[in-house]
Amino acid sequence: MKIIFAGTPVFAAQALEALQKSGFDISLVLTQPDRPAGRGMKLQASPVKILAQQYNTPLLQPETLKSPDIQAQLETLKPDVMIVAAYGLILPEAVLRIPRHGCINIHASLLPRWRGAAPIQRALLEGDAETGISIMQMDQGLDTGAVLLKRAFLIKPHDTTATLHDKLADLGGQCIVETLILLDQGKLTPTLQDNANACYAAKIRKTEAEIDWTRDAAHIDRMIRTFNPYPGAFTSLHGSMIKLWQANIVNRSDTHQTGEIIAADHNGIIVACGRDTLSISILQKAGGKKLTAAQFLAGHPLQPGEYFQKTTQDHL
Repeated sequence: MKIIFAGTPVFAAQALEALQKSGFDISLVLTQPDRPAGRGMKLQASPVKILAQQYNTPLLQPETLKSPDIQAQLETLKPDVMIVAAYGLILPEAVLRIPRHGCINIHASLLPRWRGAAPIQRALLEGDAETGISIMQMDQGLDTGAVLLKRAFLIKPHDTTATLHDKLADLGGQCIVETLILLDQGKLTPTLQDNANACYAAKIRKTEAEIDWTRDAAHIDRMIRTFNPYPGAFTSLHGSMIKLWQANIVNRSDTHQTGEIIAADHNGIIVACGRDTLSISILQKAGGKKLTAAQFLAGHPLQPGEYFQKTTQDHL
C-alpha cells in the first residue's frame, strides 16, 4: 500500500512514526515550510520533517497544494491513500481525488463533536467526560466526512491540554495503523456523521485565558488546565500579570468577594470564586519562572483580603 503522509506538529509526527515502525510504505511526506520560531526567530523544521529525514523518506514542503505542479507530482506517485494529521494546509478537491482510497484524517475528538481547530482544548474547557480519536474519510467540508474508526477514553480530573495531547497523539498512531490494516483487509465500514450533534472547536484566542473570578471554581480549574501549556490562564495581582498553572477546587461556603485571597501559605493560595474556592499551587509572575505557592510567597508575601483581579492585558 503506497502512502502519502501530510502533517506538521508533534501530534502528526507520532502518527508518522507509528506507521514507519509498523512497516508501511511511506512514499512521500508533506509538511509545512520551515517557519521562524524562538527568541532568535530562526527557521525551524517541523517535527514531521525531522522524523522524515531520520527515516530518509522523500519530503516536500509546498506553500500550498493548489499548485498544478504539486498536484502532478502527487498523481505521479499513484498513492493508495493519503494520511492527514494536523497538516495546516487546505486540501483542494483535486488532491482529495488523487489517492485510490482517498484522504484519511486523524482527528483529536469524538466526531461529530468538536470539529475544527482546537478540539482538545474545547473538550476540556466544556467539561466533557471523555474524548478520543476519530479516523475520518476526508471530504470538502470541515471535519464532516464519514468516520472509519473511533476510540474513546475518559478525561481525568487533573488532565491538561498537554497531557491530553500526549495521550491523543499516542492513540492517533495506534488508530491509524489499525485503520490501514482494516482498509487493506476490506473490513472498514464508514459511518456518516450526525450533523445535528455537531459542534465547532474554534481556535483558541489569548483573551479567552483571562480568569473571571465570578465564575465557579470548577470552571476556573478547567480554564487553568485548558490553557496549559498555551497561552496560560492569567489574572492580575497588584497590577502585575500572573499566570496560574495548577490549582485544586476547595468546597467551602465562606462569604468573600470574588477574587479575594482567603488564605496563603505553603499549601496554596486560596481564592474566592463565584462558587466554592480555588487553592492555587503553581503560578508564575511576568518574566519569572513557574513557582510553587511556597516559593512564590517567600518572595511575594500575600495577606488575606488582597485580591486577584481582571486585567486588560492578554499575555505576559
